Amino acid sequence: MPTPSMEDYIEQIYILIEEKGYARVSDIAEALSVHPSSVTKMVQKLDKDEYLVYEKYRGLVLTAKGKKIGKRLVYRHELLEQFMRIIGVDEENIYNDVEGIEHHLSWNAIDRIGDLVQYFEEDPARVEALRNIQKQNEQEA
Repeated sequence: MPTPSMEDYIEQIYILIEEKGYARVSDIAEALSVHPSSVTKMVQKLDKDEYLVYEKYRGLVLTAKGKKIGKRLVYRHELLEQFMRIIGVDEENIYNDVEGIEHHLSWNAIDRIGDLVQYFEEDPARVEALRNIQKQNEQEA
């Protein structure tokens, strides 16, 4: 399994390739707010571990293994954002909260959160009921 840092890179590379059709070292560095030399080192490691194929000055492509993990990591991130919105986390906190927890949850926990998100999305009245409970608790505090 990739480390949390490797996951961040794979996820970002997957997103860039989906959005632009390619991912350059400079694009990855900008997206992750890291130095291009750090990206080069990580990309070489990801190449060695067969998540992608990297040719210096030519670019990189995700392997089937890298694509599969990238897709799953993007799903995890989006699912956790949905979950945060459902439970009423302030929008300005969602990204940092998701970044803070996504690497610390098992895939079993992610699957259960997916079940919960699905439960709430099947009936908007359930979200409304949750909001009402939250409002009551805030008034009592």
